[in-house]
Amino acid sequence: MTEHQSFFERPNVKKEVFQVAQGVPFGFESVSNSALGIGGAYGSWGESYDNVRLRELVAQRRGEALKDEDAINLSELGFVSRHHTPLLNIADHLEVETLVGARMLQEAARANGWEPADVQAVLIGSSGPVTPDYLLQICQRAGIPESALKVSVHKACDGSVAGLHLALNPGLARKGQMNIAEELLGKKVLVGGIEGLSRFTSDTRDKNALQLFANAAGIIGVIPGETFKFLVGKDHEAFDGEGVLAIRMRYPHSRQNENGSFVEVSQENSAHIRVAGLMHEPEDGSSVMMAGMMGMVKLFVRTGVQVVTEVFNEYAELMNKLGTPEKKISVGVVHHANYKINQLKAKHLKNAGVAFPMPWLLSDFGNVSAASNMIAFLRQLPNIKPGDNILFDGFGAGTYYDVLAVTMGG
Repeated sequence: MTEHQSFFERPNVKKEVFQVAQGVPFGFESVSNSALGIGGAYGSWGESYDNVRLRELVAQRRGEALKDEDAINLSELGFVSRHHTPLLNIADHLEVETLVGARMLQEAARANGWEPADVQAVLIGSSGPVTPDYLLQICQRAGIPESALKVSVHKACDGSVAGLHLALNPGLARKGQMNIAEELLGKKVLVGGIEGLSRFTSDTRDKNALQLFANAAGIIGVIPGETFKFLVGKDHEAFDGEGVLAIRMRYPHSRQNENGSFVEVSQENSAHIRVAGLMHEPEDGSSVMMAGMMGMVKLFVRTGVQVVTEVFNEYAELMNKLGTPEKKISVGVVHHANYKINQLKAKHLKNAGVAFPMPWLLSDFGNVSAASNMIAFLRQLPNIKPGDNILFDGFGAGTYYDVLAVTMGG
């Protein structure tokens, strides 16, 4: 990929302009693998900024020029472009993101050979939803049945993998609450992340956040137990008490630590469940505040290596029990926080005797939080074969981790 190529310039991207305010560009790409019976769609919206032009946007948002010493070497971190929306009023932001969400649900369903009316459940991760009932609004506009189960997952960058984990692993169910995985077994399910991070970060002056985060969405089709078969998995909390990556919660949460967990699960109505993670929030009331780039590395790598290693060892034990000890993880679908974090994580995993491919695939998006794992999966999808075992590694502010291994194919 060249330094200035944007996602919109890819040959299979379909582009249009949403007629909101002065017009907001939108593009998406559909992907499917007929051998697996799996498909999905991913995309972004807003104007494309390369690393040079981004400095102008950051200066506008901060109200002052970005100093040379504060400019991140974004190419070194694996990013060459990203998408940002203009500063809109809240009604226009809501309209744009609702249009995006509804369209992505429709296109993801069709990439699986389904109509929106066929979908029986939708699980969407979102770090800072534009409105608390965002998932309900996009499902209604997309034509998803009112009876379909809808699960809003707010665990920052871990949101989409946490949603996939909930859909596949019956061991995650809490006493007295719906066992989502058992409920969804054999059903047509859409799982993904939708992140309007340009809007979300527009009120911060944090120079690092403004350079790293941007808009994107990625949604995949899943039939639990058929096209995605759960093998092993683990969720983990290691609360960021110091606020190394502080995030404002724009979703309902009591801000209490109940029953030893920072994640609250609530049933909004018979068809809507909300999974909400407690965040260390910025003291100045802004949306995001980062203690520094090295802080993110320390925050995610040490515990992340521990959780991935535990799941990998459980996977190896399971393969031994099944009499297939030679069966390896074909590829790891890892959250793209930045390339250095992923490189360092791979290095420490290798030192622990854990190794599998972890390709870097999101240079043209920036850090897009919960959308990144699903985009990375869809970009790998054409290369995945029936029977391949895949490891999903999700992690995000809070700090929350979901790691799981699955067998692919229908």
